[in-house]
Amino acid sequence: MSLTEAPGSLGCIGCVTAPAAQGAGAAAAENEIVLAVPGADCAACIPQLEEGLAGFPGVRDVRVNLSLRRLRVRHDGTLAPEDLIPEVAKLGYEALPLDLVALSGTENDRIGRELVMRLGVAFFAMMNVMLLSVAVWSGADDATRDMFHFISGAIAIPTVLFSGQPFFRSAWAGVRRGRLGMDFPISLALVLASSISIYESFNGGHHAYFDAAVMLTFFLLGGRYLDHMTRAAARSAAQELAALEVPRAIRLTADGPETVNVADLAVGDLISVRPGARVPADGVVTDGESEIDRSLLTGESLPARAAQGDAVSAGEVNLTGPLTVRVTAAGRDSSLARMAALVAVAEEARSRYTSLADRAARAYSPLVHTLSFSAFAWWMWKTGGDMRFAINISAATLIITCPCALGLAVPAVVTAASGKLFKKGLLIKSGTALERLAQVDTVVFDKTGTLTLGAPEPLELATHDACDLRVALALAQGSSHPLAQALAKGATALGVRPAHVTDIREVPGHGIEGIWQDTRVRLGRADWVGAQPGCVTATTLRIGGHDPVTFAFADSLRPGAEALVAALARQGMDLHLVSGDVAGAVEGLAQRLGIPSWTAGAKPEEKAAYVKALAAQGRRVLMVGDGLNDTAALAEALVSVSPASALDAARAASDIVLMGRDIAPVEDALRIARQSVRRIRENFWLSAGYNVVSVPIALIGLATPLLAALAMSISSVTVTLNALRLK
Repeated sequence: MSLTEAPGSLGCIGCVTAPAAQGAGAAAAENEIVLAVPGADCAACIPQLEEGLAGFPGVRDVRVNLSLRRLRVRHDGTLAPEDLIPEVAKLGYEALPLDLVALSGTENDRIGRELVMRLGVAFFAMMNVMLLSVAVWSGADDATRDMFHFISGAIAIPTVLFSGQPFFRSAWAGVRRGRLGMDFPISLALVLASSISIYESFNGGHHAYFDAAVMLTFFLLGGRYLDHMTRAAARSAAQELAALEVPRAIRLTADGPETVNVADLAVGDLISVRPGARVPADGVVTDGESEIDRSLLTGESLPARAAQGDAVSAGEVNLTGPLTVRVTAAGRDSSLARMAALVAVAEEARSRYTSLADRAARAYSPLVHTLSFSAFAWWMWKTGGDMRFAINISAATLIITCPCALGLAVPAVVTAASGKLFKKGLLIKSGTALERLAQVDTVVFDKTGTLTLGAPEPLELATHDACDLRVALALAQGSSHPLAQALAKGATALGVRPAHVTDIREVPGHGIEGIWQDTRVRLGRADWVGAQPGCVTATTLRIGGHDPVTFAFADSLRPGAEALVAALARQGMDLHLVSGDVAGAVEGLAQRLGIPSWTAGAKPEEKAAYVKALAAQGRRVLMVGDGLNDTAALAEALVSVSPASALDAARAASDIVLMGRDIAPVEDALRIARQSVRRIRENFWLSAGYNVVSVPIALIGLATPLLAALAMSISSVTVTLNALRLK
């Protein structure tokens, strides 16, 4: 049924025609292999993998998604996962075959559980070793002191070996591929602190540093777990798009209908699409008349009429009548599959963003190693070969410069900011979202479902004749069309009681009719009931030979939309409205909100291209959208926001999810993001200032490994407290 004056429009009637049928000769997508690379954990891994595989025979393109630890290889059709896995292993990474459709969060869940388990063991051991250390600090001597050292070692050594595995594995993988990341000095500090402690215990030394080793392990695991939690929330939108694909279709043959896999459909096949079903492939309607909900793909706010000769696309929903469709593109050639490819490419490009912590670590790690080994060499020469003394100073230097504070600097701030934003109704999914959000100078909005609620509301119902309202209500209650439901809801709220209308029947693509007091009554498209179409979203009622009555509708604004746009304009943001809806509706909303730049009738790929073009001009774009047609643009933008009511794929592509109906908190996110980046930079300066003071003390031999560990802990606590200032 169609109660609208124009297919899928909230604006001027009759201004939009159906999209042209897609050509049957669309090029097939390139062959792709997707591998899981669990060891890819920092920005340096991206060029290591991409450049390492670029020259392999048959490889056309290589992209790394760091957030998901995925490696996507496009090739000429001659490669299999088994060919690439050994090559990836040569680069120092474990690679696992991955079925893109079967991707899930299982791996992330396993890693999270493992980190929590190791963190719990480290905490338990740290508390017990600290208790034993108190006895030594209190004056225990000789045999008693040695006994406490041995008991501490019996607890600490297995703990460091077990709980420190994430650092040891990462450090060893880095050494194998010629890269020294943050985990190398961490691992070296743990090994040296433990080794010195064992040596001192067996030689009756006054000090052992098992407590320092376990304390280091605990604090560093805490930072690693915080980082993991932010990564785990960033699920791929390409995975969610796969959920919209219809696995099977009803193909019409000379022997009758048969159910086949969509992958088996060929261009020219006839398929049947029943009411309520999702269209399985792109095609052209050859028989039947219905309405199509294409809001997910195009952003059109109301259902569009589909009749013979009209094009339909995979992923759209057939609402009212059965259709016969001739296939023009199916499987990987369909519009839905091409959109998934767009999203995957955009996600991979954005995953190349390097966080502040990664950039700092590149300069930090070589400096740490140089200082530690220089201290060892100097004191070996100065003391005439006293290795025990030189190693102690080298270990103290390494521990005191251990990048624990640096490792906590970003996760601590992100966690504090995420907690604050969650209270305001915003869920942060990406660990680098706040850093990117702080750079934004341009905001691109979708219309339907984002700035508006996508729910039509009848205008001035109370001004209509009571008899007209009663008849209209009776007809509207017989339909599930959005305008009919809105009309029925509005009339019922006014206390209107439906008239007694009989023989109600639906005419797909036109409207609904019945008999009232022996008179035919119709509610639906203006041309169907014999009225002149207008330029507003409306449905028309005609009772017998009486003049037609028009019920007009408007899309309601999302709460906070006006306040948000006004606040962003005051900040000097460049504002854009890009929608798949018709020009009249988009222009009207842009004028109402004061958005200077607007674009109507944009297809999904055009939205993504719009965002990409802004980025090419040097703009840093925040995209706010909710539909499947926004998914590629959301992934293409520097940072993105989606309402919780959005499609799963849109939420997955977004860095931030708006939990409530009010959109105004997006402005809070921008403000808190800028505060967060300031806190992160302050943490880096605190960490650097701490090292400027403490490193000379360690280098001249005034800090034991234990004092170094305590100083390191103080720096970590300072960084955390500074992050908590956000709250």
